[in-house]
Amino acid sequence: MFPFFSSSLSSFFFFSFSLLLFFRPCFPARPSPGSLTNRATVLTVDEINATWHQFEKLLDVNKGSHVSGLSELKKYFNSFGYLAIPNTNFSDTFDDRFESAVIQYQSKLGLPVTGKLDINTVSQIMLPRCGMSDTHVFHTTRHFAYFPGEPRWNRPSPMNLSYAFSTTHMIRYLGPSEIRAVFERAFTRWAAAIPVTFYETDDYGSADITIGFYSRDHGDGQPFDGVLGVLAHAFSPESGRFHLDAAERWAVDFGTEKSKVAVDLESVATHEIGHVLGLGHSSVKEAVMYPSYIPRTKKVDLKIDDVEGVQALYGSNPNFRHHQCIYRWNQDYKTTPMTLLPLDMGSLNWFLGLQLPKISTLASAIVLANPEQ
Repeated sequence: MFPFFSSSLSSFFFFSFSLLLFFRPCFPARPSPGSLTNRATVLTVDEINATWHQFEKLLDVNKGSHVSGLSELKKYFNSFGYLAIPNTNFSDTFDDRFESAVIQYQSKLGLPVTGKLDINTVSQIMLPRCGMSDTHVFHTTRHFAYFPGEPRWNRPSPMNLSYAFSTTHMIRYLGPSEIRAVFERAFTRWAAAIPVTFYETDDYGSADITIGFYSRDHGDGQPFDGVLGVLAHAFSPESGRFHLDAAERWAVDFGTEKSKVAVDLESVATHEIGHVLGLGHSSVKEAVMYPSYIPRTKKVDLKIDDVEGVQALYGSNPNFRHHQCIYRWNQDYKTTPMTLLPLDMGSLNWFLGLQLPKISTLASAIVLANPEQ
């Protein structure tokens, strides 16, 4: 009776079904405890950073609202440089100052700027991330940013920086050789772009860069928070301190590591080395220096934004082939109309811990990056 409608509807369902078959589900950053029943890895709410997980209830909250739990989100925004308040007595009211913070957050992280806690913003907030501030007192140039004063390592040329691993603050389920190989690759990526050589030493006390895995409050004023949440942090030159959260399930091979909340050690190491060298967070989602991370993903290749930022501090490695990075930039930013997470509807709900009743809402949730923006 309605041939056009039937054809269109059939095409829609065929396309949707094809997407579900083609894209394998990836694993969530904030699993819902109830949805993890009968899965290989069962985590309690406390184990997956309950505070960040509970931000889901703030979905669609906007200015003028008074909602329990908003004060915790204000603490989050304060921690990452978006909400400068002299005291820590945060209210549960969505006021003008908080709206400005939300707008700044959305703009910095490449999200649609609405000033509201929409699904794009809430899902971004719930992602695990680096513990360093995004904006507070940073000097920003184009997309990349530097620490205040643009500090860098000052050594005679050719510059050589040593790194060492703590013998007392390590994880035991990964072998020392596996961890060393990961960091060697991560340092090599940065060394390919700048005239700096990194080498490992056993002398932890005299090493330029000191690496260790720590839990909760570990004496630097930036305590870790358990599984997911803050993954790691590293300090500006010439501190050299590089701390990873020992509570995470660090992985070097997702083929053998089956945890749903596994974090790729090489991806985080590559990011934090950028901080060690003096880079702040980038607003380019594809860049290594973007602050957020999705579990069970790998993100290790430097993009043009990363390279331009670090070369502005140290100059270019004479052997660096800039056209290779340009090619990657063109591939990432020009040829693909959008970047989709490989999620079906059920996996997306599990990933965010949210109920998404409308297809239009689902579509807005899975489009995480528009390279043309």
